[in-house]
Amino acid sequence: MIIGTLKEIKNNENRVGLTPYGVKELVSAGFKVIVQETAGLGSGFSDGEYKECGAEMMRNPEDIVKAVDILVKVKEPLPEEYNLLEQFNGKTLFTYLHLSGVDKRLTKVLVNNNITAIAYETVKDATGKLPLLAPMSEVAGILAVQYGAEFLQKKHGGRGITLGKISGVPSARVVVVGGGFVGATAARTAAGMGSRVKLFDINPAVCERLNKEMKEFLGVNLGENFEALPPEKEVFEQALKDCNLLVGGVLVAGTKAPTVVSEEQVKMMKDGSVIIDVAIDQGGCIWGSHATSHSEPVYDLYGKIYCCIPNMPGQVSRQSTIALTTATIPYLKELATKGAETMLKESLAGDKGFANGFNAYKGHITYEAVAKDLGMTDMYKNIAELV
Repeated sequence: MIIGTLKEIKNNENRVGLTPYGVKELVSAGFKVIVQETAGLGSGFSDGEYKECGAEMMRNPEDIVKAVDILVKVKEPLPEEYNLLEQFNGKTLFTYLHLSGVDKRLTKVLVNNNITAIAYETVKDATGKLPLLAPMSEVAGILAVQYGAEFLQKKHGGRGITLGKISGVPSARVVVVGGGFVGATAARTAAGMGSRVKLFDINPAVCERLNKEMKEFLGVNLGENFEALPPEKEVFEQALKDCNLLVGGVLVAGTKAPTVVSEEQVKMMKDGSVIIDVAIDQGGCIWGSHATSHSEPVYDLYGKIYCCIPNMPGQVSRQSTIALTTATIPYLKELATKGAETMLKESLAGDKGFANGFNAYKGHITYEAVAKDLGMTDMYKNIAELV
């Protein structure tokens, strides 16, 4: 089995699908690994380090996709890479895909070329959690607050306020929607800086758990900075009117994110407030959100500053790459050892968690929510019918 990874080409995406340490693990397990030249530089890994760990370095991405059986990436292939997928017929792609939130042509290319497309963001573990999404969600939660603090500065048109507590001056107010990894991490980060944070989640049990965990984490001095509660309309809208930073972290795994903040609610917010929509990978959860980039990160609507960068962790690439690949390598080793079909059969016969990662297989869309979101239900087939 030959495994390969490419240099990411998304705007300012500096992560890479394999570290030298990951290469060493795979080579030690008996697999050949091909890495595109300079693929790891953005994360601080030199070509020499990959060679020392046993990788074969190649320059041309077309040569790599022709040679490998499994292609490991970080982000979904962009239109400029679709021609590569046409030379990848019948092979396995392992990466973040977010098919419901990106160009639907990608899904067609995957299906038409009979590619087994396994999405990090929909792989589940035995407990139903999302182990390959979690590390990047935590990074994005921290970055949402860091970016929010940056764009609240006046030079960006922001409100002119920090997220820290200053003696005699009330601290900033932050609203977080969604109590998953992104939301909880963002809330903890902002509250730890001294901001007053309200987190809203539709599940009362999640709110109860977070209230307990945050009080324990933040301690006596900062514990009063945080409150998690269900989004009762009047309370929610008052929080939006008061806040300086709004973080959208709502996730419905593999499907388009629901819009949980409306146009009218955005209008209620103060001018110069900042909106960070981390759910933009899946289409965004706040009215008016559309994808931006690290080169052009923000835009203005109704006097509010929107920042909706789909690959925020790409700017903290060293930490992000190590966190991501630590999670993916065990799955990748098993995938290379057994093959996609065997792993799929075992998963369907067991906890079905890894099978949940299959978004395209044998010429069909195999993740129902993707097919519905893209209006491509004619291409959908239950994966159990294909094995």
